Amino acid sequence: MLKPRAGIQAVPAYHPPLAGRRGLRFDFNENTVGCAPRVLARLQQLGPEDLARYPEREPVETLLAEHFGIAPEELLLTNGVDEAIHLLCQTYLAPGDEALIVVPTYSMYRIYIMAAGAEVVSVQAGKNFSFPLEDVRNRISEKTRFIVIANPNNPTGTVVPADQLLSIAHSAPFAALLVDEAYFEFYGQTLYRSCRELPNLFVARTFSKVYGLAGLRVGLLIGPGDQMQTIRRVSSPYNVNAVALACLSEAIAGQDYIEQYVSEVLESRKRLEQTLRDLAIHFWPSQANFVLMRIGPSKQEAAAFVEQMRRRGMLVRDRSGDPGCEGCVRITLGPRSHADRLLAALNEVSEQLGLTPGARR
Repeated sequence: MLKPRAGIQAVPAYHPPLAGRRGLRFDFNENTVGCAPRVLARLQQLGPEDLARYPEREPVETLLAEHFGIAPEELLLTNGVDEAIHLLCQTYLAPGDEALIVVPTYSMYRIYIMAAGAEVVSVQAGKNFSFPLEDVRNRISEKTRFIVIANPNNPTGTVVPADQLLSIAHSAPFAALLVDEAYFEFYGQTLYRSCRELPNLFVARTFSKVYGLAGLRVGLLIGPGDQMQTIRRVSSPYNVNAVALACLSEAIAGQDYIEQYVSEVLESRKRLEQTLRDLAIHFWPSQANFVLMRIGPSKQEAAAFVEQMRRRGMLVRDRSGDPGCEGCVRITLGPRSHADRLLAALNEVSEQLGLTPGARR
């Protein structure tokens, strides 16, 4: 009988809890209010012929290359950052190779690596989820062909200094290094300008977060021109749909909307972190649009907190299953009005569950 190859059978299933998401969406790090009005206006202009034609990716890639100040051959539009990860794994990994990740981090890295038949080498983050530079260097071997680092990292919100990332690229010239900058806009520091200097460095971006286009599934990969030429051979010429391509120019043009949204999210993040200090709830300072906090020592406390927030119309994410995140919950931030409702519910649930200092006494 027909059977998948052994390596695929070992790949863990990823089941995001997307069903029944009614309430304020503080659970998946999405833009909590949606895309810019000019993007919606462009959507309304689309007609039957726009949907009947195969999508043409290259003109939009040229536009984005101009936006980033790079050559078009150094950029590839992808079906979300997920496809960028998948393409790199397909291009550089073979059975018997090793790929290195620092955990906890985005779950799909492991899945795409395993699907390519390679072995996942997991390095545990340091104290307070600090980046374990020396441990990473020590785990690089002659088998290492791919290293992926989220910066800022998900679910911790921690970041890696640019000099440390560049040192890893230099330490493993035979491995592709992907720096996943999905949350760049909330951090403001990037490495994509170094891709011309380092032939093994790639940077990924997404339009799913701050741009509010998660439903359109569009991201991009930036890398050295000669390497990107090879990666294009693996990519479908029609990987990004026509609707997404039609909206990207308006999304890029609406930087005033992006700047305003980011400003409000950063303010909300500051307010949440101060509230957690007041409640004596442990959290990790974040450079992304979310904050990871520890509700209790085990999954039970985290699950109870998530459920009570859900009953108040607030969707937050239990991250107890991630390495080192037992009893942790991640909360996405939105604009001021959303933060007002979030913090009111947080105070109420914390007191109900005995998380506040007064309740503990």
